[in-house]
Amino acid sequence: MAAGHNNFYIGLSLALSSSIFIGTSFILKKKGLLKIASRGSVRAGHGGHAYLKEWLWWAGLISMGVGEAANFAAYAFAPATLVTPLGALSVLVSSILSSYFLNEKLNIHGKIGCVLSILGSTMMVIHAPQEETIFTLAEMAEKLRSPGFIGFAICVLASSIALIFVVGPRYGHSNVLVYILICSSIGSLSVSCVKGLGISLKELFSGKPVLKEPLGWVLLFCLVICISIQINYLNRALDIFNTSIVTPIYYVLFTTAVMTCSAILFKEWQYMVLDSIIGTISGFLTIVFGIFLLHAFRDIPFSPDLIYFSPRSSSGNSHAPPWRENERQNQPLLDGDTPNKEFQNIEVGRVENL
Repeated sequence: MAAGHNNFYIGLSLALSSSIFIGTSFILKKKGLLKIASRGSVRAGHGGHAYLKEWLWWAGLISMGVGEAANFAAYAFAPATLVTPLGALSVLVSSILSSYFLNEKLNIHGKIGCVLSILGSTMMVIHAPQEETIFTLAEMAEKLRSPGFIGFAICVLASSIALIFVVGPRYGHSNVLVYILICSSIGSLSVSCVKGLGISLKELFSGKPVLKEPLGWVLLFCLVICISIQINYLNRALDIFNTSIVTPIYYVLFTTAVMTCSAILFKEWQYMVLDSIIGTISGFLTIVFGIFLLHAFRDIPFSPDLIYFSPRSSSGNSHAPPWRENERQNQPLLDGDTPNKEFQNIEVGRVENL
C-alpha cells in the first residue's frame, strides 16, 4: 500500500512538472520567434529557418521534450484518469506566462478560467481513483485480453473506420466533431499503449529482459500508428476550424475517452466511494469550464460597457453609461444632418418665393 501511495505521488509530481515544462516551452519558442522577426530574418510562417540559430527557440524545444518525457513517465506511476486531465494545466501556465512575458492581455474571462482550472485540478487530485497495481508486462497482457477492453477496442476501431471512410469525406469540412472524434477515440488507445510501455521501461531498468517480450514491441508499433492518426486528423481540424473551438472540444472528448478506457482496462472506478466519484467528475467538469473560458472568450475585449445596467427611463429607453452620455448629447439625430435641417430648407424655399 505504501508503494502504491509513493507511485501515486511520483506520477502526480511528474504530471505537474510536465504541464509546467510544456507551458513554458510555448513562451520560450514564441520569444525566440519574435526575436528573429525583430532582426528582419525570414519568419517561420514564410518558410524561414532562422529560428534554428536562436537559443531561446532551442530552450523551448528542450523544455517541451522534457515535459513530454515527464508526461510519458507519469502514466507508469499514476492513473490515466488523473494524468490526462492535468494536462490542461499547461494551457493555464502558458496563458499566465504570456501575459507577463509576451504582453498578451488576459481578460477577466481568462482569469476566471485559470482559477477554475486550478480548483478543478485540485479536486481531481483529492478524489483521484486508485487503479489496480500492475508491475509486469504479463499482468498488462492479461488486462488487454479482458472481454471488456476487447469490446471497447472493437467499438473504437469500428467507429473510427466509419468516421474516416464514410462520415469524414461528407461532413468533415462542415462539422467540427468528425475529425476530433477520430483523434479522441484513437487517443484513448494510445494512452493505453503508453501505460504498457511505461511498465516495460520500469522492468527494463530493474534488469529484466523485456526486450525479448513481443508485447512491448507490439505496443510501440500501435502507439506510433495511433499518434500518426491523431496528428493527421487534429491538423485537419485545426486547418478548417478556429483554434478556440477545436482546443476545448478536443480536450473534453479526448479526456472523456481516456477516462472511459482506463476505467474499463484498469478498473480505476471499481473501489471508489460515491463522494470520490462525484468529486472526480465535478473536478473534471470544472476544468472543462475553465478551459472553455480561456479559449472561447480570449479575443473578446472586456470593458465596463459590457456590465453597465440602468433602469429604463419613463420614455422606455435605457440610459447610456455616464461616460457615453455627453457623446450622445453632442451627436446629431442623423449622420450629416441637424434636427432642424428639414425645417430650415422649407423656410429658405419660402424666402426665395417671396
